[in-house]
Amino acid sequence: MFTRLFILCTTVLTLFSCSKEIIEIEIDVCVYGGTSAGIIAAYSAHQMGKTVVLIEPGTRLGGLTTGGLGKTDIGNKHAVTGLSRDFYRKIGQEYGNFEQWLFEPKVALKVYHDFLEGTDIKVIYDHRLNRVIKRKSIIDAIYLEQCSNPENTNTLISAKMFIDCSYEGDLMARAGVKYMVGREDNGAYNENYNGVQLLHEHQFPDSIDPYIIPGDSTSGLLWGIGSESLKARGSGDKAIQAYNYRICLTDSAENMLPIARPDNYDSTHYELLLRLIEKSGSRSLWDYFIWSRMPNRKTDINNRGGFSTDMIGMNWSYPEANYVQREAIIGAHTDYTKGLLYFIGHDLSVPAEMREQMLQWGYPKDEYIDNDHFTPQLYVREARRMIGEYVMTENNCTGTVTIDDGIGLAAYTMDSHNCQRLVVNGMVKNEGDVQIGGFPPYPISYRSITPNRNECTNLLVPVGLSATHIAYGSIRMEPVFMVLGQAAAVAASMAIDASVSVQTIDIMDLQHKLISDPLLDGAIELDSVLIPKFN
Repeated sequence: MFTRLFILCTTVLTLFSCSKEIIEIEIDVCVYGGTSAGIIAAYSAHQMGKTVVLIEPGTRLGGLTTGGLGKTDIGNKHAVTGLSRDFYRKIGQEYGNFEQWLFEPKVALKVYHDFLEGTDIKVIYDHRLNRVIKRKSIIDAIYLEQCSNPENTNTLISAKMFIDCSYEGDLMARAGVKYMVGREDNGAYNENYNGVQLLHEHQFPDSIDPYIIPGDSTSGLLWGIGSESLKARGSGDKAIQAYNYRICLTDSAENMLPIARPDNYDSTHYELLLRLIEKSGSRSLWDYFIWSRMPNRKTDINNRGGFSTDMIGMNWSYPEANYVQREAIIGAHTDYTKGLLYFIGHDLSVPAEMREQMLQWGYPKDEYIDNDHFTPQLYVREARRMIGEYVMTENNCTGTVTIDDGIGLAAYTMDSHNCQRLVVNGMVKNEGDVQIGGFPPYPISYRSITPNRNECTNLLVPVGLSATHIAYGSIRMEPVFMVLGQAAAVAASMAIDASVSVQTIDIMDLQHKLISDPLLDGAIELDSVLIPKFN
């Protein structure tokens, strides 16, 4: 204990002048990232009797679940158990139903706040990781900087256990844990759908010209098309599947704000859409977006087809970027998305039918009030992925390989959005979209949320977990992140109680706790739907 305090005090004196007030917080469990997984992890640790701090770099909890993803990616709802399933039941209660998987962002936010209400969980907003203080394989503490004022780096969090619930895996990376960015070669883990994949979904039809002046390669490529050459199928690279926003709009005149021309608007960014419209002949807005209806005349809009809300190839540097660079990438995605909606509604080169359809929609007055009614949460589909004690692969998804230390189930299709847009045989093509399903729910290994024990022994990573690109594409769904967040918090609490590392807890005890007390409330009569299955 003396050594730990000496390290912390010495670091404080080194970084800060004596006149600067240092906010020091010492707790049992530190959860970094107020995502859906982070909230459930924090709540679970509290239910296990631990003191908890939850750190959210933004000003809104819930990540994608409160950020527009109201059409829940389930796969198989029977795989959603424990507090994760309870969340969707609480959503249902807000609408007068038993449970519900379609919802408005503000309703999801209310339910998450209800989870935290009445607990002593300390939530710190507007703060992000500055540095990690580590002693051999143990994280002693982390320093936080204020996002709105990065010079204000005066918060020190020391904890017995840390859980990284960020989409980016920042705490994991700063703690010196090995990770992967991009796509593995198919040969690395004996897979079929990793690496480069030029397939048919969300694709351009043949013969769409990629050049500014059609037929003239010297005129340059249209915006959004990369200059890379297509590599061999299955080869690994550093490409990242595309990010986008899950857009909440409304067609309620009473609740609608018009879609205004955004900052940095550039209509040339959408020339490919015009060529796609001309080629396809479709004048329906719904053929270019997945336009899912939510309650109260709202939407959850997602990417569809060759050109849509995915900003393909523009996010490759995001996982390793610094905070300033990330903000620039997020800003570019915001401008692109708002510009796309404005372009379709106002540019005279867009068919009149589509313009009329678009102008029936606008931003909802009652959502994202502190962010000009547009979601602040970019859909970071994939960033860093830990290389932990066990790497989940395509073979786990299909059941070819099984494990016995499961802590929850995944059930979604192996799903990767496109990673790049390039020229193939003189035509524009998207590359990287994979949608392979047809397999039953499968268990996720506890070892896939633990780092290698020589790297860190008091950290769990339920979001940027250890999985290949294509396996992660199946696991990376919000309900599953909640399931893993709960398991991580229970495991962290068990490690504290037994004074052992996260790698050496008794897995059977962890599984028993998750099965016997799925809501962590000590209920004797159990609803079998809530009880997790591990095979």
